[in-house]
Amino acid sequence: MQEALRRFRMWAERRLPALTRYRRPESLPIVLHRRRIYIVPTGFGMAFTVLLLVMLMGALNYTNNAALMLTCLLGSTTSASMLVAFRSLNGLRLANVRQGQAIAGEPMVVQLVFTGGDHAHASIHVEFDEHVEAFAVAAQGETVVSMNLPTEHRGWQPLPRIKLWSNWPLGLFHAWSWIYPDQSVLVWPRPEHGGPAPVIPGEDGKQKRVHQGEDIAALRAYRAGDPQRHIAWKHSARHANLLVKDFEQPEAQEEWRLDWRQLSHLVPEARISRLARWLGEAEAVGRPTSLWLPSEDISLGHGRSHYAHCMNALARLP
Repeated sequence: MQEALRRFRMWAERRLPALTRYRRPESLPIVLHRRRIYIVPTGFGMAFTVLLLVMLMGALNYTNNAALMLTCLLGSTTSASMLVAFRSLNGLRLANVRQGQAIAGEPMVVQLVFTGGDHAHASIHVEFDEHVEAFAVAAQGETVVSMNLPTEHRGWQPLPRIKLWSNWPLGLFHAWSWIYPDQSVLVWPRPEHGGPAPVIPGEDGKQKRVHQGEDIAALRAYRAGDPQRHIAWKHSARHANLLVKDFEQPEAQEEWRLDWRQLSHLVPEARISRLARWLGEAEAVGRPTSLWLPSEDISLGHGRSHYAHCMNALARLP
């Protein structure tokens, strides 16, 4: 029965213009009202209606006033539940859409911010690319619902149509509405799986040597030629061999100045994938990076915000 009702609703949405007039993107905020909320009986609701008809016929046939009163009470309860199901959606507002961060091919967390009207909205379900999440909004309150949006390609990806529905309170009626926010999310490019490291100007390919610092880095075993003033006498007294204070510290990591023009032998998408991989590798070890693109020149920096800035710039490339 439920499958038959679902097919009927899909057919009605395709055939009846009144049900499909909200297929065009809408600017925020989006408010649900009586002209865009639809309601039909559920399978349980239709079976309950048939039961009431049987009870009504039996009460009239046997002139049973008690059975007739019970049938009328249940019928009024059914009508009231239809009104409650409608009010659960009426006045609900989609106020904002917040996007997360995701690489192409990975799901992106999208947050839908709903606000309530002058009454509470209980047991609302939001259906987003076959993913369903239940929530409730208090009167004049706000609720944030997190949904996973599948991604395929880098760049701007529009949000799909979102279905809001409720069977509250008794499951006798199914009330639903569609919203189509005029919003797009920015998907980061997918890094290449492997490849060479960037060419650093002036790099001779040798291991960076250590340099003398002012702070003690560690204690090590005495080697011939070490100055006597560097011997840690107190620590050496507790060991069989002499220990020396080591002041040598590794030099700071080199900077990666990534340049779109240095990858002229690659096609544009391959350039973007390689730059994305280099940015990810630099972010993993905290290496400072800069990025030159035809549309933007990002100065030297490091950290998560700098990485996101660079990845956003790559995602926006044509």
